[in-house]
Amino acid sequence: MKKIAVILLALIILLGAFYFFWFIPKYTVPILAYHSINYKEKAPFVSPENFTKQLEYIKKKGYEVITLDELVESIKNKKRLKRNKVVITFDDGYKDNFEYAYPILKKFGFPATVFLVTDYIGNDKRFLNWDQVRFMSKNNISFGGHTKGHYYLGTVKDDKVAWEQIAGPKEAIEKEIGAPADYFCYPTGGFNARVKEIVEEAGYKGACTTNRGFARFNNDVYELKRVKISNSDAVVPFSFWAKLSGYYDLLRRKKKPY
Repeated sequence: MKKIAVILLALIILLGAFYFFWFIPKYTVPILAYHSINYKEKAPFVSPENFTKQLEYIKKKGYEVITLDELVESIKNKKRLKRNKVVITFDDGYKDNFEYAYPILKKFGFPATVFLVTDYIGNDKRFLNWDQVRFMSKNNISFGGHTKGHYYLGTVKDDKVAWEQIAGPKEAIEKEIGAPADYFCYPTGGFNARVKEIVEEAGYKGACTTNRGFARFNNDVYELKRVKISNSDAVVPFSFWAKLSGYYDLLRRKKKPY
């Protein structure tokens, strides 16, 4: 019996050490990545009803939706946040972000960041126009760059091209809305070391990707991992819970940045 007790105690100590020194430090504030909120069922999309369900779940479970700014500042200052934080982002700047997503976000009082493909804004009816962007920017929605033309940056080698696609959106957004565009998002998550440097040189405070990159657990603010949210995540509660847990990256295979 004494031998069994010793073995059990050793197992408890090992499990405790694993939990406190390996598992807990792997926690990452989840950054949710949405695209389109619509009824057209064109991937990637989430219906307005299921988007509402997802935000209701966030509120009901006691999560606090914070801005990218708050998250990045905590990372830079090495401040550990409580494990009930979440960030909401949207890619591309679809028109339905104003028609459907914005009223639902406003209902819950949640902030969000929308990454704009600036050449599409006001020039393609599927996307936002600048009046809509300006309106949302005054109501808890931040905007960032997503290149000028949804340009894949993973293999770009020309600094001039990279600068135009990275700095161009920041200049356009700030000129149009009179507010800072502090964050960038790599289309399809692709980037390389030089592109990352240019993002910083252009004046962005940080940048989002997918599960690509070298820094696995968001200790590099210029390659912040995000979790893509789909329509089915509202139907399968466990899926959405896992993506909000802060440990979802442990389940994903890390991809090369380009």
